[in-house]
Amino acid sequence: MLKGKQTWTFANRPIILGTGVTGGPFEANGDIPGDFDILYSDLWMEQDSYEKAHRHLLEKAMEIALERGKIKKEDVQFLLAGDLINQLTPTSLAARSNGIPYFGLFGACSTSMEGLALAAFITNYGGADYILTGASSHNAAVEKQFRYPTEYGGQKPPTAQWTITGAGVALVTPNGTRQEAYPHIVSATIGRVIDMGLKDPFNMGGAMAPAAVDTILSHFEDTGLTPDDYDLIVTGDLGKIGRSTALDLLAEKGCRINQEKFKDCGLIVYKEDQPVLAGGSGAGCSAVVLYGHLFNEMSQGKYKRILMVATGALLSPLTVQQKETIPCIAHAVAIEYGTNA
Repeated sequence: MLKGKQTWTFANRPIILGTGVTGGPFEANGDIPGDFDILYSDLWMEQDSYEKAHRHLLEKAMEIALERGKIKKEDVQFLLAGDLINQLTPTSLAARSNGIPYFGLFGACSTSMEGLALAAFITNYGGADYILTGASSHNAAVEKQFRYPTEYGGQKPPTAQWTITGAGVALVTPNGTRQEAYPHIVSATIGRVIDMGLKDPFNMGGAMAPAAVDTILSHFEDTGLTPDDYDLIVTGDLGKIGRSTALDLLAEKGCRINQEKFKDCGLIVYKEDQPVLAGGSGAGCSAVVLYGHLFNEMSQGKYKRILMVATGALLSPLTVQQKETIPCIAHAVAIEYGTNA
């Protein structure tokens, strides 16, 4: 049901039956390598282009999610997924390989929660028995589209972020009568496009922070909840600059969140000494951290209820070349770990 202006609450609390998480060599040297199902030793992954390697990442993540959920791909009604490459090419090629009815989504780095929110809505109201949803990115493929090929070795400012090579996929199904503990999707707040006039494509965190704040405040207003109702509030990939900015903006609005409770996926995935500048980013960033690292921590009892706020900068090479400002968005999904009881 709709609650407030932009939040869905899911009375049937759909569950995430299985997940699949894949990554590349840089992620293997990061801070959470044990939370990936597969880590590749090179960016090519035995493919002849980075875009095909990107597709392979997503295909393997889908395969793992199905295996873990003990579901055949023929039993899945819909695939909801996206990436950052022109016309979602890697995701569409993966959809071609799997033959599952497909919704291609583009929310930039917010795509993971856009897909999870839609999957929860569809399954909550009987529109499907099983949905695969996810997001992916590949450092070499994305960098050459939005900035410069990595082979150029172009210097970047300290506000820039490192595009993650990874894919995260979830298998969503109605709650049913299962007695095991699973992540339950409780609600989703759909974000508005916020544009504060920033034009620098090397400062995504600063551009996206106001969108994250707008969605977080809208979530609390719509639901009547407060930060104290969550064990953790996690943004997608604001990085160091965006996270700091978001905390300041929230405080200005009278919403003070304990810094230990307010984390960012772009600051979780890599080690402090890795050369990622302001942190990680990419459509796969929030997907791999949530479906791998955070779900593992939830299953271990560290967190029971989290609010995942994936952020996206809706720019393109074309808009950058035309000196457009950067429209940004954030989608939030509340997840609670436990049994039906």
